[in-house]
Formats: sequence, C-alpha cells, structure tokens
Amino acid sequence: MADGLPERWLFDLGNTRLKCARVQPDGRPGQVLAIGHGQGDLIQGLAGQLPPDGLSACLASVASPALTAAVLEVLQARFRIVSLARTQASLAGLQVAYATPGKLGVDRFLAMLGARTRGPGPWLVAGVGTALTIDVVAADGRHLGGRIAPSPQLMRQSLHRAAVQLPAEGGVFDEFARETPDALASGCDGAAVALIERSLAQAATLLGVVPTLLLHGGGIESLLPLLPQARRVDGLVLEGLAVWSAAPVTAD
Repeated sequence: MADGLPERWLFDLGNTRLKCARVQPDGRPGQVLAIGHGQGDLIQGLAGQLPPDGLSACLASVASPALTAAVLEVLQARFRIVSLARTQASLAGLQVAYATPGKLGVDRFLAMLGARTRGPGPWLVAGVGTALTIDVVAADGRHLGGRIAPSPQLMRQSLHRAAVQLPAEGGVFDEFARETPDALASGCDGAAVALIERSLAQAATLLGVVPTLLLHGGGIESLLPLLPQARRVDGLVLEGLAVWSAAPVTAD
C-alpha cells in the first residue's frame, strides 16, 4: 500500500515495451515506468515493481496473446481486481468512427481518451511505436478517422531485411543527405513527418481549424525537432486508461 491506501495501477503493454504507473489520488497516472521486452526479463522486471497486495490493475495490450497472458498472470497474483481494457463505441464524450469499434486498436482508443483529458481540442493524435498511427478528434468528441503506417524504425528494419547492406539504425536527418545512413534516416523520418503534416493540413480543411498535434510513443525522439508545433506527451495511453478504468462498465 502507498500512503496507507490500496494501490491502483495502469499497464500499457505494447509490441516492444511495457509502461506502467500507479494511479494518483487525483485519478491521473503517476510516474511512468518502462520495461523493455524479452519475455523472461519483462516478467521478472514487472514483478519487482508491483505491490504485494494491490487493489486493482487495468491492462491495455496490443502485444501477442502469449505475452498478454503472461503479464495478466503476474497481475492476478498481485492485485485483487484485474481488468483488460477494450475499445468502446463511446466513452467520456469520445465517439469512435469505426462501424465495428472493437476493430480499432485499444492503444489508439485510449490515446484519444487521453487527449481529451487535456481539453476539447480538436486534436491530431500521432503515436510512434512499431507503427505510426494518426487519429483526428473533433472538439465535440467525434473521432473522424485515422491512418496507420510503418514507423521510421520499422521502415529501417524492413529495408535492412530486404537489403542487408542498408544499416538498420544510425544516421542523422539531412534534407539531402550525402551518406547512406543519413539518407536512410532522412527518408524514413521524412516519410513519417510528411504523413503527419499532410494529416494536419487535411484535418484543418475538414475541421475549419488546425488541430493541436500530440506526439506520443517510444519512437518520437527523432521526429520532435522536425515537428516544432507538436506537443510531446509521454504516457498518453496510460492517461486514457485512467479514464477507462474509472468509467462504469457498459455492454457495447
């Protein structure tokens, strides 16, 4: 227990790392902890961070079923109540655009919920992890749809697998590079930036106002200098998960 109260925790299990945070008295996530994958290390590292008798744990996962099950097993041993987040058609004023809401990744859904805790918007929410995801949320809470593309890191890895002489990492951004590592960094980061900038422009046409750009995820570092208008948000999915965990259970 922390401060004499049973602990409530939030967990965001992605394709490369697990992020978690204890819920603060105000209902928002506290300090974010990140643990990289490698299932044995991940499970051991997670167990070392948890309280021996927590009240509740909420998990959002886009990882494999096997890894999700392994994390759930650890949580169920440490918390009295464990819940697995899912995408809903509407929650906390957000209305999902998908005709079948369950087909929208829970990480995208929660990131949009997290954006709306910062005000009505409108928002353009860009997450950079294994994939680059982009979603537009109007000021009235309507999700207007989005995009999914490979992240710069995945582009580099794919190119390396197809042509091993192309390095999977390294290089610095240059508008017109003179070395191959720089050309790769410039091309892959530039592709992501171009898609985000086009999405901003198209969203502005659709909304009649330029939405605020939120960048989150483990792959944003190289993009931030190229998108000076963006707001960096660490733990945006956890912020949305805090909203989900506090909401009444619905049937949709």
